[in-house]
Amino acid sequence: MRTAERTADSSLARDVGAIGLAVFAVGMSFGAIAIAAGLPAWAVITMSVVVFAGGSQFMAVGLIAAGNPFAAVFAGLLLNARHLPFGLAVADAVGTGWRRRLIGSHILIDESVAFTMAQADPGARRRAYWLTGATLFVSWNVGGVLGVLLGEAVGDTDALGLDAAFPAGLIALLLPSLRDRETRNVALAGALVAVAMTPLLPAGLPVLLALSGLLLMRRKPAC
Repeated sequence: MRTAERTADSSLARDVGAIGLAVFAVGMSFGAIAIAAGLPAWAVITMSVVVFAGGSQFMAVGLIAAGNPFAAVFAGLLLNARHLPFGLAVADAVGTGWRRRLIGSHILIDESVAFTMAQADPGARRRAYWLTGATLFVSWNVGGVLGVLLGEAVGDTDALGLDAAFPAGLIALLLPSLRDRETRNVALAGALVAVAMTPLLPAGLPVLLALSGLLLMRRKPAC
């Protein structure tokens, strides 16, 4: 049994390490882009440490740079609302005690939840949650600091293609989900709404209106 546990832990560490490298690269992209958008270095680093939410941070930087901080706050809250059910699903892995809950809630991200939910054994769930969350927190913040330094040194991050790193990574994550026809239709409808509204509305609002694509989802019959 212990051999099986060691094998599972080794596989988990390998998978988390691979994700950590990807998060490190995206963190560098964020740091450099945020500096290019005009944010001070201390604000970029503080955001990564305190907020620790990749997609929301990219969105916030874009909307702040466009002069719409209200939309940045609202969009960030809306995007991270998914953490409420996530927290309920992995509460047992976080543990009890206010310290564990405080730190554990801070490293609650999509990847830590996904790795935790893939485990059946309670001990394995705890190891998966804390290993994934801690690894990606360090990877994101170290990458962010290096990105800040790179952005200050280079100036024009677009010349290095760093502006495309996050969208490319996001598309890669979404591709498996788009195999489902209903999901694909919802995503396409939302994208069309956002593109159509971009010339007409302030920055940030077209992205929020893209949620209207969810109206195409069929209501599943109750069992």
